[in-house]
Amino acid sequence: MRLLKLFFVFFAFIVFGSVRAQVTGGQYAFEYLRLANAPHVSASGGISVANPDFDIAFALQNPAMMRPGLHNQLELTYNNYYSGISILNLQYGYYVPKINTSFFMGLQYLNYGNIPATDNAGNVYGSFNPRDYSIALGASKKYLDHWRYGADIKFAYSFLYATTGTAAMADIGINYYDTSSLWDFGAVAKNMGVMTKKYDVNQAAEPIPFDLQLGVSKQLKHVPLKFIMTLHHLYEWDIRYNNPADLNGTNLLGTTDTVKNTGSHFGDILFRHFIFGAELSISKKIIITASYNDLQRQELAISTATGLAGFAFGLGVNLNKFQIHYARTYYHIDGPYNEFALTMALNKLFAFGKTGERIHWTNEYPDWE
Repeated sequence: MRLLKLFFVFFAFIVFGSVRAQVTGGQYAFEYLRLANAPHVSASGGISVANPDFDIAFALQNPAMMRPGLHNQLELTYNNYYSGISILNLQYGYYVPKINTSFFMGLQYLNYGNIPATDNAGNVYGSFNPRDYSIALGASKKYLDHWRYGADIKFAYSFLYATTGTAAMADIGINYYDTSSLWDFGAVAKNMGVMTKKYDVNQAAEPIPFDLQLGVSKQLKHVPLKFIMTLHHLYEWDIRYNNPADLNGTNLLGTTDTVKNTGSHFGDILFRHFIFGAELSISKKIIITASYNDLQRQELAISTATGLAGFAFGLGVNLNKFQIHYARTYYHIDGPYNEFALTMALNKLFAFGKTGERIHWTNEYPDWE
């Protein structure tokens, strides 16, 4: 329990330090780091820090979720985002039994395509190709019977028109999973760091998109159904966008409410921190996921046509050596975002002979001990 106490003291330090330092909506650099790194994560509401499913993607959500059972698992996603933006995500895990440590790496890449370079009058002087990427390297270990703790270091790069920015960051997380009661708890501090190269050397460095997240999931014992709840932006209470011109709020029932700029807005503020999800398992081979992200709905739904903004759905198929994941996320009535991912168990596909045996390449380990 000493480790747990130290971790929460550290969390408290982050919270109180961040509340004074953070700038509200739209003022962060490297905002792409908030995007989900895989369809399974998108289907869970875009954030998932406490889900013990057999998926390497969750290790990039909470470093403590990396474990021996994910040894030699590789996941690759390549999808077209809105407006022709291409997104590539790759994550890989490896367990080293000699030091009882699980390692992982993650790559995130966004290509925004060719954009015309114009002056204020609209004259075109060519084009440019903005792009972003980040690389994460991390590790996790077991503590006592049910606890795991982990961390990663992350390098982020961003190229805009004729200028670049870089940042160094770290994520720290813990996870508690009881294989008997099937309760899972997770906590993570994400994107703690600073810019190492500013876009403009004559301006102050932009803030990094730090977040403090908690999650809990519960698998029912006699029904193949799991409930998931995630809390995010815990370092800041009021995360509403206060736009005086926008006096209408949209609720979960699809109706509109007149919102005055005066008052506490307690319920609205509270639920913007929550993501609710559920997973249904069918014969241990198929997983159906659904979620609701209140912040996405409140920010992206419009009062005249709310649609399914804030909802996401997913399907996962486990084929032993391969997993296929699909997600359909509703950000806005303009159209949903569809994602596909392929996960491969490399230790079941390639052996590498004696070299593979020496480095434990083909080994399989219990997912949760």
